[in-house]
Amino acid sequence: MKTLTEWFVQGMTQQEYISSMTKNREEMLGVYNKFQLEDMDKEFLHQLHSRELRALVLTADWCGDAMVNLPIFMRIANEALIEVRYFIRDENLELMDRYLTNGKSRSIPIIVLVDKNGEEVGKWGPRAPEAQKLADELFGSLPAKGTPEFEAAFKEAIPQFQKNLLENRELHAAICADMISSLK
Repeated sequence: MKTLTEWFVQGMTQQEYISSMTKNREEMLGVYNKFQLEDMDKEFLHQLHSRELRALVLTADWCGDAMVNLPIFMRIANEALIEVRYFIRDENLELMDRYLTNGKSRSIPIIVLVDKNGEEVGKWGPRAPEAQKLADELFGSLPAKGTPEFEAAFKEAIPQFQKNLLENRELHAAICADMISSLK
């Protein structure tokens, strides 16, 4: 089994990941360009410089959660000088399967934080509690999964969820706060 350091050196840089995107690139960059960290958060993140943290991010460009979470994390990582590598979920199942949500789901994004020795020191993902609450409210009222009605209702709900993810500034702030709390 590969160590996290061995995985890290095989990952894509932020530039490589963004360049490889075929879906949601403009939307993700839109969130990145609009989102700004608070001064108080910047002060905390600057204190992390000496920890020499690195992050492994499991993601995929089709993922709506990644579309909003990753640009916020990119801002955090830039400010904290966290070196980041990106891994496409379906191309890195051995790594993904170490970080299953609830022990069974390959939910993304997952952000794994490691120290300079390659030891895991934190994990975040796939959603902040506020985003999960939004998803539960929107998708909880859908017909049962596996029924013929589910697929159509799900396809109808997705654009509304993504619009909220992209435009809800309060949600962005809550995601940022949740990510920063995983660094404390």
